[in-house]
Amino acid sequence: MKEKTKKTEIKPVEKKGVSKVHAKTPAPSKSKKLQANNVIGIIGAGKIGEAIISGLLDQKVKSRSEIIATAKSARRAAYIKENFNIACNNDNRELINKCGVIILAVKPQVISSVLSEIAPHIKEGQLIISVAAGVTTFFIESFLRSKNPVIRAMPNLCCQVNAGMTAFSKGSNAGDEHVETAIKLFEPVSRVVVLEEKHLDAVTGLSGSGPAYIYIAIEALAEGGVKVGLPREVATLLAAQTALGAAQMVLKTHSHPALLKDMVTTPAGVTIDGIMELEEGKFRVTLIKAVMKGTERSKELVKV
Repeated sequence: MKEKTKKTEIKPVEKKGVSKVHAKTPAPSKSKKLQANNVIGIIGAGKIGEAIISGLLDQKVKSRSEIIATAKSARRAAYIKENFNIACNNDNRELINKCGVIILAVKPQVISSVLSEIAPHIKEGQLIISVAAGVTTFFIESFLRSKNPVIRAMPNLCCQVNAGMTAFSKGSNAGDEHVETAIKLFEPVSRVVVLEEKHLDAVTGLSGSGPAYIYIAIEALAEGGVKVGLPREVATLLAAQTALGAAQMVLKTHSHPALLKDMVTTPAGVTIDGIMELEEGKFRVTLIKAVMKGTERSKELVKV
């Protein structure tokens, strides 16, 4: 049974493996005309930009004619065109003129120069969704000449295989209808949550960077398997599927990870000896510190 929640509360709803965040019923928007433009423009077709393109096409959220992109180099643009069969060049102004929604997927170090370039050409009502780590909605709004709605998003690389995690926060000119638009774009390729913007740096440090930490854990588990005699291909399969299954247990049972850990850890068994080694190696505290360090770094990326 659905319950009403505050705007910043998270309400998971199981639907094809995706947690939904239900915004309030969209209010009439002054930008309705431009938002009716179904073309999505992605400025910065790098790794995250490519992941978004791949996910949108794979899940048929958008057709190839409804996505255009720009890339820093001609070589990268050619790669995107060849692999995804969408329009891609290095002309940001042309992209803006054709799109109702603009996704900024550039690195935070170049966000100022990109905004300076495109701001004079952004039309009133165009929705801007930024996935640049550490870049606040206030920072983006300070470049704009009109009160465009801005959504800050933090997806991760796993959107490329429709198993991502994306958090959203809205800027001062964005309404629930704009959040809903962002959710519709990312929900088919990731679970989504809507949070106050003060939490987005922490999201960056956890789910934004988190896949890299999990890959290291998978790699290390596989190396352990090789060390004790397993073929590398088999060891990698065992490690990756174990990580996937463990994550699914947390998400589907809603049980605390510690409780699930205890279910595996039988008295005087194999697992407790392994856990002792992890604790001795400060595995737990190292991961905590990694999230803290990532959060701090996200806050430092762009200074207003």
